This record gives sequence, structure tokens and C-alpha cells, in this order.
Amino acid sequence: MNNILYYILILPISYLPNKFLYGLSNVLILILGRFIKYRNHIITSNLRNSFPNKSKREINEIKLGFYNHFCDLIIESIKGFTISRRNIENRIKINNQDLLNSFAEKGKNVILIGGHYNNWEMTAQRMPLVSKHDLFAIYKPLRNKFYDLKMKNSREKFGLKMISMKNTKDYFNNISGNPRAIIFGSDQSPSNSKNAHWINFLNQDTGFLFGAEKYSKEFNWPVIYVSIQKVRRGSYEVNYKLITGNPISESNGKIIEKFAQFLENDIKNQPSFWLWSHDRWKKKK
Repeated sequence: MNNILYYILILPISYLPNKFLYGLSNVLILILGRFIKYRNHIITSNLRNSFPNKSKREINEIKLGFYNHFCDLIIESIKGFTISRRNIENRIKINNQDLLNSFAEKGKNVILIGGHYNNWEMTAQRMPLVSKHDLFAIYKPLRNKFYDLKMKNSREKFGLKMISMKNTKDYFNNISGNPRAIIFGSDQSPSNSKNAHWINFLNQDTGFLFGAEKYSKEFNWPVIYVSIQKVRRGSYEVNYKLITGNPISESNGKIIEKFAQFLENDIKNQPSFWLWSHDRWKKKK
């Protein structure tokens, strides 16, 4: 059934031109945002707790913007299965690739840290096309083996290589060859709150995954934040921001705290474009 759905529905949709794709997104917005009200309780609660000074009207405006963006993400993820190099280069502009490349020219590996903000999937697809590093990303495999393989192939089509979370330690212990950049998505809710680093983030005590900081310090890899801004529908700009060039000199938790501050600033600047439907604060300190 999964195979059939992919080949008769998802794959044909991915070949549609943008005009039709975003027309489908508009239909999804009505279904998920107006009729089903997908995860409305979680989204509303997250927004109210994050922005206690905003009015009900302002919260609803952000929520509507989220549904619009979320449906675009669904469509853009489907497009990712068949997107061309030219198309993705037109959609994603990277403004300061020289910062990242400067480390590769010195033979240095780096950690790239980001959040589930704007179109992180398409950005990760785009990055290898201009990077002097070999690019890798840590990910959690899907339970459905068929779609896990399809998503993995989609992500890797322009040179990105995926590393299962369970293999992260082995990967770091066996690195050789060309300089590498490894992407960590570090804003998910941690599975074990005791191992999390707790920060006041968006007005709430928030547990953060500690893996990016742990490995950056263990191997002394510079850490760079990936800031993604939405310019218009379907178009994004990326700016790299150096968190630290010398992780072992940073105090415990400082790297994750700097990341959280960068991400919070981006969210406050364009609040509709974070993944508010995720039950981010289900784990308590």
C-alpha cells in the first residue's frame, strides 16, 4: 500500500510545476487549518506560552501563518523527491558560504547546528552543491522502511550523506579523509530529560539535546549556526553564524545556549515559520 501511494500519488505530484503545487498547498491549508484544525491545541498552547504578551488576535495571526507555511513545507518536501539542481539553486540562496569554506581550506571539520525552522530539509539538500566540505547529517530513521529509504534518497541526491542517530558515536570515532561538515538538528524535545541541557527558551524552561556540544568539544570542531529566512513563498536565504571556533575553550552548556539564542531570535523575527505543531515542552525539568 505504501508503495502504491508513493507511485500513484506522491511521485506524480512532485513533478507538477510550482503554480499547481502551491495550489494544492492552498487546499491543504483549508483542510488542515480551517476544517481539521491539525494539532490546534498544541499549537495554540505553545504560542501562548512562548508569547505571553501577545494578544489573542496576534496569536491567531501567527497560527494562521504557521498553517500556511506548514502546508507549503509538505508540498516542498514532496517536490524534493524530483527537484532539479537548477530549481533548488533558485529556491535557496546561501549568502556567506565563504565562512564555511574557510574552515575546509584549513582542513578543519565543522559541526553545523540548526532547528526545525523554515525549510530545513531543502536547505540541507542545497548545501552540498556549494560546500568544500563533505556534508553529512544526523537523522532519526522513519519506522516505515519504504518511506525511510525514499526520504534518505531524496536528501542525498545532491551529495548529502545521512547518518542514523544510533551510529553517531561510531561515525565520529572513525573519521578520515576530506574535511567534513556534520549537521545536527538540535531543537527537538529530548527523549531523556535528565540528559538534556535546560535553558530558558521562548519564555519556558526547555530541555535541549546536548549531542552537538558534546561532540564539538570532544573533537574540538568549530560550531556554526545555520540561519534560514523565508524571503517569499518557496524561496529562502541562508546565513551561517559562527558560534565558536574553539569549543574546548567554552564553558559547559555555552555552545547550546548560543544556539538557542540564535534560534530564538530567528523565531521572534518570523514566528510563523517554526514547527509549532511539535509537542516541544512535553518533557519537564
